[in-house]
Amino acid sequence: MSVAIRKFIHFYLNDQLVRLDQVAADQTLLDFLRLDRQMRGTKEGCAEGDCGACTVLVGRLLNGELHYESVNACIRFVGSLDGCHVVTVEAVKASNGGLHIVQQAMVDTHASQCGFCTPGFVMSLYGLWMQETSPSVARIEKALQGNLCRCTGYAAIIRAAESVVRSGDLNGDLLVKHRADMIEKLKALKDGCRVEVEHDGQRLIIPADVDDLAVVLEENPNAVLVAGSTDVGLWVTKFMRSITPAVFIGGLEELCQIRQEADHIHIGASVTYSALYPLICQHVPQVRELWNRIGGEQVRNMGTIGGNIANGSPIGDTPPALIALQASIILRKNTSRRKVLLQDYFIEYGKQDREKSEFVEAIEIPKLAENTRFAVYKITKRMDEDISAVCGGFSVKLDAEGRVAEAIFVYGGMAGTPKRGSNAETAVLGKVWDEAAIEEAIAALPQDFTPLSDWRASADYRLLVAQNLLRRFYLETTGETELRLSREAVA
Repeated sequence: MSVAIRKFIHFYLNDQLVRLDQVAADQTLLDFLRLDRQMRGTKEGCAEGDCGACTVLVGRLLNGELHYESVNACIRFVGSLDGCHVVTVEAVKASNGGLHIVQQAMVDTHASQCGFCTPGFVMSLYGLWMQETSPSVARIEKALQGNLCRCTGYAAIIRAAESVVRSGDLNGDLLVKHRADMIEKLKALKDGCRVEVEHDGQRLIIPADVDDLAVVLEENPNAVLVAGSTDVGLWVTKFMRSITPAVFIGGLEELCQIRQEADHIHIGASVTYSALYPLICQHVPQVRELWNRIGGEQVRNMGTIGGNIANGSPIGDTPPALIALQASIILRKNTSRRKVLLQDYFIEYGKQDREKSEFVEAIEIPKLAENTRFAVYKITKRMDEDISAVCGGFSVKLDAEGRVAEAIFVYGGMAGTPKRGSNAETAVLGKVWDEAAIEEAIAALPQDFTPLSDWRASADYRLLVAQNLLRRFYLETTGETELRLSREAVA
């Protein structure tokens, strides 16, 4: 069934409707704001989604509700904004035209020095405030993970956020006041069309829905799929790579759905880290720390589970945990679908079990079975906003006698793909889950991995860390950690 084709994108920028029939596939929102619209409040710092100076809010409709989230304009493409509401610092103000409560709090607590990063902090705090009017200090700090301050320090900024919590409410906020009106405006932009725009030798496509996406990929087998652009954005800003034709899928509602089934969680490929966080932590609380350390808040609001899998990176954050949980992915080509265990999707570096025109449609994560012990650990040079040197996902299922019936030890950063340590797993199978068994597994790890040395870590360090993470998993799942700490305290 054919769909109507629209030759322009449209979205709201603050209170203005923007219609663009000439936009390149690789034009970033930051460049559009600063160069095309001369809106200089949004700053360029790192151009790779790390510093937060370019933070803006993007509102979009999902299941009929309007959600605003902080995002990095430097790696967000204009083509992804069709049907959205973009809010920049220029629009942040009180209902009387004065300083917004967030801005006033930054002034009152002396939270700005050179001022370069201040608009980004204001937008991140505004985004947090739109979601939670009484966040804890820990939640404030989490919301600011993706914002770097180069001179003032963070204490004053956190005091500003606390001041907003104490004295502010949403009643007079303009976004809240006009929320119902904006919902109707965004609904009016949803016309069910496929979008195709060509400009400056580039082409962007926004499918009408998932069925249309399958058709588009059949017609354009070499197209670049763009969901959250936290990876593809850097292809453009850092490596100057062409992404035409680019197919934007982050706004396809069918790919943004999460369903709880009897024995698994069904996750659309464009579900973001932030959207999945409450449910994944409810069912697998052991992933909470990992999830909180995936990029910063802006990256978690943009980055997708399907994208983290589909790009095949050997140091992706989620694959080790998901493989240890025995997750599967659903691959679609035209009207055909096939289910593949995630561990089998990764073949070798740069090669995945995905055919031309085939795309990741969904991920299915089984619910943890009884007598299963699970953990995931991420090792980086710094705590926040860093890429893994080594990431480990571990799962052990014990039988009634305490023997290992099933073991899955998965590592990222140790090979060309996320990879299971098959020899280490075999070393514990059928054995009592005790220190002797885990030491045999640790001794077997060098047979499974020959890691590389790079600027993140040496091969020797990676192997030692991998062994120690396995030991840590054993200690934490047997209560030995607490026992040893208590002994050391007495000593």
